[in-house]
Amino acid sequence: MRRIKNQDLAQLLVQLRFTPQKHRRKQLDAAEKLFAIIEPDKEYPFNFVCFKITGYHRKGPTEQQLIKGDELLEDLQIFISKLSGRIALPAGAQSQKVYSVEELAAKLDVSTKTVNRWRKRGLITRKFVFDDGGKRFGFLQSAVDKFIGQNPHLVAKARNFKRLTAREKQQVIKQAARLVAKTALSRYQIINQISAKTGKAHETVRYILLDYEKSHPNRPLFQKPSGIISPNEAAELYRLYKQGVRVAELMRRFDRCRSSIYRIVNQRRAKAILARKIGFIASDEFLEQDAKEKILVQPAPSQVTSQPGVERGSDYLAWGFTAGSGLPEYLQALNDMPVLNRQCEMELFRRYNYLKYLANKARTGIKPSRVSSTRLTEIENFLAEAEDIKKAIIEANLRLVVSTASKHTTGGANLQDLISEGNLCLMEAVEKFDYTKDVRFGTYASWTIAKDFARKISAMGGPDRAKAASLANIQRDLKSTAAADVGAIERARQSLAQVIRDELSQREQYVILNHFGLGSSPIKKKTKTLKQIGDDLSLSKERVRQIELEALQKLRYSLSREEFELLTG
Repeated sequence: MRRIKNQDLAQLLVQLRFTPQKHRRKQLDAAEKLFAIIEPDKEYPFNFVCFKITGYHRKGPTEQQLIKGDELLEDLQIFISKLSGRIALPAGAQSQKVYSVEELAAKLDVSTKTVNRWRKRGLITRKFVFDDGGKRFGFLQSAVDKFIGQNPHLVAKARNFKRLTAREKQQVIKQAARLVAKTALSRYQIINQISAKTGKAHETVRYILLDYEKSHPNRPLFQKPSGIISPNEAAELYRLYKQGVRVAELMRRFDRCRSSIYRIVNQRRAKAILARKIGFIASDEFLEQDAKEKILVQPAPSQVTSQPGVERGSDYLAWGFTAGSGLPEYLQALNDMPVLNRQCEMELFRRYNYLKYLANKARTGIKPSRVSSTRLTEIENFLAEAEDIKKAIIEANLRLVVSTASKHTTGGANLQDLISEGNLCLMEAVEKFDYTKDVRFGTYASWTIAKDFARKISAMGGPDRAKAASLANIQRDLKSTAAADVGAIERARQSLAQVIRDELSQREQYVILNHFGLGSSPIKKKTKTLKQIGDDLSLSKERVRQIELEALQKLRYSLSREEFELLTG
């Protein structure tokens, strides 16, 4: 069984381990009552969930993220199952009948697999100790009656879906062959007629005919293929759909109805979305109720802006390139690219990460077999707009790559190779840049690209003077790029050190200063592990960890957000 997704509910289950068994029984009953009133299309705060199960209001922030009803129902089923497993009362001691999986299957004339599928559809189960001493899942009579009352058609359909004798199967096949010969009905219509006449479920009839066609490939009942499509055919269908082939043409080519085409396409779209890695820089403002209005509804920032001090038109001359270098055309094209000012850059990164946050959130819980086209389109639109923004940011910073690469060709490295490598590095920098910190993207990207060049030039090997000079250029580049930021960082460090001296004991100060390297250079921190600090103080590693957590808890309320990030980042 999978784990509980909601971390608050999972933590509550851990806490309930330590409550007396009498209380746990009441909490188990309360959890089942809560399950009965949850509506899938609504949202619920965790304080409400906690109160309904324990009877106590949880202390904590008044604003909290809501839990979707359908996700809460899934988690509550697991919660109830695991909580009952810690109690595991005797089945015979209950005030009502308790069925095992096998007993319930026999009572309702269905298979045990069907009963287990019903558990996912809302049939509440608990763990009991049965007469043979084994601890297994069981079903209370009240839970069974409630599920049957809420799902009468599901239960009736399952009763009809059972094994038939060989003679009954042969009769179904003969009826299908007779209808195919005398009528122009579709496969679906013929199966429906046989189902209505025999009283068997539609799926039962469909599987009988499908098994017959598999066993007799040279004597098919129907001219059209069955409703099951092979993976290769589905992949080809989806490829053609993405290329713009009309649905009517796909229906003709694959001999499928319109709904089948869309179902196959949506399954492929869902699998592609689930397989995609969607990383983003999180921000507290994404959780605000009006986040979408503030970030997306307002007009997107203009991509073409002007920035004082940026040379245009003859940049390649300023960078020392000649007509024979093969680059002037590329550089001329770069001169037509937009330049982003600070505010526009921040807004683009904010919008970019929020769109990926929305896409990641929207795809949570998606199942390829059951997903709406509307939801898939929404996710794809989020990702498409995010890609457009990423492209705009990259284009606006391509000159930065060329400028950095032009300074580091003295080591024998090919300029065009450096530019190509630098562009790849720039793309990765866009993904990893934390726009919430007070640093320009150009500063961050310059450091990243220069370090990448340094690593590649160093890998070329040899104590070449030209290569050494190139490495020296990179080091100067890094220092000059960060010069403006080092002063601000140093002032923040001094303020941070003062707070640490005022708020922490001497032992706590030693742990924090050494573990986070605050006593060393701001450019190259020298840190110690918890074990090394423990050896210095004659303490165990675990005790040092406890001291660190206590100290950080004190500092969290005394430091600004920027200072705390400087400490832990």
